[in-house]
Amino acid sequence: MSDKPTLKDVALVAGVSEMTASRALRNVADVSDATRERITRTAAELGYVPNRIAGALASKSVNLVGVVVPSLSSFVFPEVLSGISEALSESDLQPVIGVSGYGLEEEEKVVREMLSWRPRGLIVAGLEHSEATRRMLKAAEIPIVEVMDVDGGPLDYCVGISHLEAGRLMAEAIVAKGYRNIGFIGTKMPFDFRAGKRLRGFTEGLEKHGIKPRTQELYEGSSSIAMGRELTALILKRAPDTECIYYSSDVMSMGGLMHCFAEGLSVPKDLALAGFNNLEALNGLPVQLATTNSFRYEIGQTAAGIILAKPEDQIRARQKTTVFNPVVLHGQSL
Repeated sequence: MSDKPTLKDVALVAGVSEMTASRALRNVADVSDATRERITRTAAELGYVPNRIAGALASKSVNLVGVVVPSLSSFVFPEVLSGISEALSESDLQPVIGVSGYGLEEEEKVVREMLSWRPRGLIVAGLEHSEATRRMLKAAEIPIVEVMDVDGGPLDYCVGISHLEAGRLMAEAIVAKGYRNIGFIGTKMPFDFRAGKRLRGFTEGLEKHGIKPRTQELYEGSSSIAMGRELTALILKRAPDTECIYYSSDVMSMGGLMHCFAEGLSVPKDLALAGFNNLEALNGLPVQLATTNSFRYEIGQTAAGIILAKPEDQIRARQKTTVFNPVVLHGQSL
C-alpha cells in the first residue's frame, strides 16, 4: 500500500471491488447499508479522501485554499480570515471557509469535504484533531498550515502564538500590579483548547508567586458581552473580595466592564479586568481594557503566504513553525 491511500487500497481492505467502493463512497443507492458502513469506516481508517474532480480537471486541483475555523460568530476568526484574504488577493487562489464549531468530529467532516475538492492548500485552526483527521492531513500531499497555536506537535507548517506563554505573561502583569485575590472566567471550556492552555499558563504563572486563583467560572457556551456581565456578577457574589478577573476573551471582559458600570464599581480601583485578543471592538470604550495582542491578522497573512510559496521553496523551508510572541497591553483596567 502506498503512503497516499487509493480507492484500490480501500476496496482491498474492505474486501469489495473498486466499483463497489466507489459507489458506496458516492452514496449510490444500490449498496447495502452494512457494506457502505464497512467501506466508509475503512476509508476513514486509511485516511482516504475521494477526489471529486479527478475526472474533470487534468491538474487534479482547484484554485481554492481551504480554511477551517471553529466559529464565524466571534470577533476573533474574521481577522484571521482577513489576513488570509489579503495575502491571496493578488493571486489566482480563493479561500473557501469551513466551520467546525469547536468539535473534533465536525472538524473531521469539514476537512474530509475540503480535501475532496483537492485544494492547493489547507489552513486549519488549532493543533488538536481526531486520529482520522490527522491521517487525512498527513496523506493530503498539499501544504497544511495549522494556525493560532504553537503549543503542541504540528503536522506540517504551523503559525501562531504560545497560549501557555500568553497566560503566564498576563499572570505576571496582574501580580506585578499587586493583586492577590484573582479570578478567571472562561468560555467554550473545555472545547476551546487554546483557552484551556491560557488558563494553564495563567495558573502556573500565579503559582510561581505562591498564588492560587481565588475563584473561577468555566462556561461551556460561547462568549458574549451579556454572558461576561452575568458571570462577573456570579463570581463577585461567590467571592466578593476578588480584586481582579482574567477573562478568556475580550468580549467577556467587556461584559465585566458593563457590570462594573451598572453596579457603580470603579475600574480598576474596585475591580481590575483583563481579557485576551486585542479586539478592534475595545477601541472607543470609556476604559481601555487590558488585553493581549494575539496577532490574528498577521497569522492569517503568514499562513496564506506559505500556501502561495513555490513548492520547491516550501520543501526547502527550514522554519516549519512561525511564532508570534504575545504582547500584554495593560490599558487602564489593571
